[in-house]
Amino acid sequence: MIISCSRRTDIPAFYSDWFFNRLREGYVSVRNPMNSNQVRNVSLAPADVDCIVFWTKDPTPMLDRIHLLQDYNYYFSIYDHALRQRH
Repeated sequence: MIISCSRRTDIPAFYSDWFFNRLREGYVSVRNPMNSNQVRNVSLAPADVDCIVFWTKDPTPMLDRIHLLQDYNYYFSIYDHALRQRH
């Protein structure tokens, strides 16, 4: 399973504490956007995760704990909107 973490909220920049807490707990609860009463737990166990893709403008808050991802394949997609507009 590929975890897309998260274009909408920029978890690396603003919620890295939350993310590493979820990683320690081994799962994340995901609410269905079409049915807010439907929530499922998604395993974050290394055996269940093929790759984590981090969408961010600033990965800096995660870098001091990057060693906690040693059991995972991961990729940072860094997006700079201001830079993109100049080209």
